[in-house]
Amino acid sequence: NKLRDKLERNTTYFRKRISEIGFNVLEGKHPIIPVMVYDSLLAKRIASDLLKLGIYVIPFNYPVVPKGKARIRIQISAAMERGHLDKALLCFKMVGEKYKLFKN
Repeated sequence: NKLRDKLERNTTYFRKRISEIGFNVLEGKHPIIPVMVYDSLLAKRIASDLLKLGIYVIPFNYPVVPKGKARIRIQISAAMERGHLDKALLCFKMVGEKYKLFKN
């Protein structure tokens, strides 16, 4: 139960914070968090930039998702500490600003 509870706290925290930063995130409570970018090439570039910053995410593109629905897939885990989540959020913010990815 402790790990499941921590996973839920981590997921809730990350979903709330990444949305507050301005990213378009599909709703849900699942620890797999899809950040919508809608463009396949952009999704690949964002994932590459994040990897250079130490954040491993997967770009999902057609035919895995419908055309025009490309996204970055984030997987939250109970092994992550608040510092890990905050580092990832900071890196997402930097890359989001670079590519003007925010919904606002």
